[in-house]
Amino acid sequence: MPGVTGVFFLYRYPARFASPAGMRMACAHARKTALKSILHAPLFNIQYPVFVRSLKGRSLMPTRLRSFCKINLGLAVGAARADGFHALATVYQTLPLHDRVTVTARRAGSTRIEITSNHPGVPRSEAGNAERNTAWKMVQRALEGLRVSAEVQIQIEKTLPVQGGMGAGSANAVAALLGLERELGVALPGPERLRVAAEVGSDVPLFLLGGTVLGLGRGEQVYPLPDSAPLACVVALPEVGVSTALAFQQIDAKSLTSRLAVDKLERLSRALASVFATDGLESGPSGIALTDRPFDAGSESLPEKLLQDPISGDLPPGRTSATRDVRSDLAENPLLALVRTGIENDFEEVVFSEHPSLRSIKRDLLGSSGDAALYAALSGSGSALFGLYGSRAAASEAQRRVQQSGTRAILTETLPRHEYRRTIFAEEPLG
Repeated sequence: MPGVTGVFFLYRYPARFASPAGMRMACAHARKTALKSILHAPLFNIQYPVFVRSLKGRSLMPTRLRSFCKINLGLAVGAARADGFHALATVYQTLPLHDRVTVTARRAGSTRIEITSNHPGVPRSEAGNAERNTAWKMVQRALEGLRVSAEVQIQIEKTLPVQGGMGAGSANAVAALLGLERELGVALPGPERLRVAAEVGSDVPLFLLGGTVLGLGRGEQVYPLPDSAPLACVVALPEVGVSTALAFQQIDAKSLTSRLAVDKLERLSRALASVFATDGLESGPSGIALTDRPFDAGSESLPEKLLQDPISGDLPPGRTSATRDVRSDLAENPLLALVRTGIENDFEEVVFSEHPSLRSIKRDLLGSSGDAALYAALSGSGSALFGLYGSRAAASEAQRRVQQSGTRAILTETLPRHEYRRTIFAEEPLG
């Protein structure tokens, strides 16, 4: 079911949960409304069934999970809202780099949640601050929603950076939730799971989906975008940490969330629409149409401003239209079509001013001539940076450049949604 798995949150559900006829009807409806859903309704309002594997009782062994990370393909920051959060528009992309989370749980007369970790920077029971951990918050809220009391042990083996802008803590929270559900044999309904995730953190919900995900609102409104074939990626991991809260304060202090930032939100939306909302009879490998005509979802058309090209000043040198190369880019990889629209990360202006060494690392990732990156940027508010490459050889050369400058760099690739879901439980092999 290419493209349809982005609407469902599935992992190895038995056939008895739905009849073949019912599944065919659901799939047909999902295909018809997929793009409309992506651009018009948050996932926690979509009334599609959410299937989970129901287990009786408790597993005999602890549940072990891979807690994957993300990068941001463009991040536009708007003005602070009345609730104190900033409006955001971004595209999340998951990577196979991961922490390991082990969950053990059993029903009990009262709830007790214990967190251990190999990293001193992780809030944990030994340090007396476990309640600050996103995994603790997620499990506590989930137990309340399930109306279950349990003794829960969560062990977090860190390999991803703390304060790295890769969503590691948020991914830990989702891994802890999925482990808890498997251990206890019960699960929250899909909309409730997403609601709880959004309460815990702005980028927590994306890890309930995986793959390529559009994030709006404060980042918690998530919409699955068509999956792409893996792209070679290099992640640079500087030793410096960046506080997201401080980065937002610096953006506000420099008045970067003025009307100009609102325009950036609109331009990023137009760039996304130019890639993912074209319409026509011919479609690419991900089911995305390859013409430049506006998409018409039933009787509703997308807002006209979303169907306009970004202005030429927002595009890389030599590009005059975001849709001009959509046909060739999509035929190769939808992510290429997106990054070639010239999307940027607004945090770079303030974070690079505070940490000039990060700007140098980005230059190393970008490279030049034949081994140049397709795209390089700060991930989130940093400090991690990444580059995407057209070949593994170009990525290896970028890794060499970054490491030669004294910064740790990891060669990896993007992680599509189907692989994210298949491998999140550690008994499933990667690759």
